[in-house]
Amino acid sequence: MPKVLLPIAILGLIIAAVPIGFSIQPKSFPLPVPITEAQETQALPDGLPAPVERFYHSYYGATVPIVKTVVITGRGRIRPFGVWMPARFVFAHEAGYGYRHYIEVTFFGIPVMKVNEGIVDGISFMEGSVGKLHNDLNTNQGANLALWAEAGWFPSLWITDTRVRWETVDGDTALLRVPYGEKTETFVVRFDPESGLIDTMEAMRYRESGADKPKILWITRDERGPIASGSLATGSATWLDQGKPWAYFHIEQISFNAEIRDYVRKRGL
Repeated sequence: MPKVLLPIAILGLIIAAVPIGFSIQPKSFPLPVPITEAQETQALPDGLPAPVERFYHSYYGATVPIVKTVVITGRGRIRPFGVWMPARFVFAHEAGYGYRHYIEVTFFGIPVMKVNEGIVDGISFMEGSVGKLHNDLNTNQGANLALWAEAGWFPSLWITDTRVRWETVDGDTALLRVPYGEKTETFVVRFDPESGLIDTMEAMRYRESGADKPKILWITRDERGPIASGSLATGSATWLDQGKPWAYFHIEQISFNAEIRDYVRKRGL
């Protein structure tokens, strides 16, 4: 091969390898805690909005589990830079009070970008391959919304936590009021009229740090179409101005009420 063509051929191989590398799913993380199950339960309260009561009866029955901690592992895909990339993750929640996300983006199954983020005691943190943030006001608000939105994978929290309120809108919609410091934030929760399950949750959330940045409508969705093999559930997240999801998360393992205090407060990548 002529020398002048060799760099072009190498570049071509690199370009061709990119979509292949980003199409290979990584191995799942093992659960960092033993698999346990919630044991205590409580009865559904009276006076819930009609679509909310129907949802809980469909999801749990007449009683709901009392969840104190949750650890979730799974895989998915995200596109923070406009290109879909495979990822694996561990989400650990002190239910209603704090969480830690550990996410790895992979190429040919090898980690190329890592993110350790969350919120503990009302203070958010983000340590990633592209930078760090700590106690940023906009990120605090966004992390608090994520704390409550991800309870869609253990929705009994919205009943058992006395700081949460449901309010009626109509037969398929309700407002979910959740605490944020001394204030509250609001989700518009839309229920599927056929199944009674949650379809979408919507809230105004900051996407970027900085005092001049606006809130943008943030939408999470329970994806009940085809899901990854072995997945217990799949959720997506969308910014309204982008018009389509930027992330899909496939839940593969979940453990309730394990001891995770130290794990949630762990830092570093």
